[in-house]
Amino acid sequence: MIDSRANLSGVRTRHRLRARRASVGPTARLGRFQLPKVSLGSPRRRDVAVMALSAFGLLAAVLLLPWLLRWAPEPIASAAADFGEGAKTTLELTFISGTLGLFIGAVVGLMRISPAFLPRQASAFYVWVIRGTPLIVQILCVYFVVPTLVPALKVSDFTSAAIALALNVAAYNAEILRGCLQAIPKGQFDAARSLGLRRGQTLRLVILPQAARIAIPPLVNNIVGLLKDSSLAYVIGVVELSLVGNRLQAATFRPVPVFVATAAVYLLMTTFLSTFSGALERRVCGQK
Repeated sequence: MIDSRANLSGVRTRHRLRARRASVGPTARLGRFQLPKVSLGSPRRRDVAVMALSAFGLLAAVLLLPWLLRWAPEPIASAAADFGEGAKTTLELTFISGTLGLFIGAVVGLMRISPAFLPRQASAFYVWVIRGTPLIVQILCVYFVVPTLVPALKVSDFTSAAIALALNVAAYNAEILRGCLQAIPKGQFDAARSLGLRRGQTLRLVILPQAARIAIPPLVNNIVGLLKDSSLAYVIGVVELSLVGNRLQAATFRPVPVFVATAAVYLLMTTFLSTFSGALERRVCGQK
């Protein structure tokens, strides 16, 4: 009899706990507002933490690179400061050209799906030229050809490299965005039109938010590739990481340790950047 009463009391307690959890649900009420219950170990918070740590790690690795390479064997240790400056230049070149490439690519991508003939054909011609010529030729054209034709447009070697890299990556970003925009079902346009939205409102409020989730993975992958492509800036004298390594091996005639160290620094930077990109992709696209 006592055992049956104890079992009955346990069942009632479990039912009360379940009812209390069901009444609270996934949110906690505070007056008229509902606050979401997010645990400290939620995937979203982990992704934000990974992004922050990756960005901090990349900056710290570049800033501390001269100190780290001081412990490397010769001839790396004696050129540690040069490697540090080259890595800074590479990171700056990647950030500036990548940011410009995103903006230019967004504009060109919208022009690619424009109903107007002139913007559509002009953007198609731009993408055709950029994707059909080597990046190193584009850098040389921006630095040598453009100032020859228009002397007022002569800029520094760093600026020329940033412009050429931005124009190059923008063409690939534009094609990514065009494909993502065209991947949205046509019914989304029809539904927005039936609600009285204009074309601009439809793109801004309905289409672009959906296309952005699809475009994030290839766009961030382009940024990682851009960091490696920035090594071609050495052809116009930009003192970035690859030029530092090339000059050092030419002076010491020891290509193996020099280029192994150069590759290791590139690998370190791309690892942090890839980790940041993966966390950003999971955060935006809702992947686990």
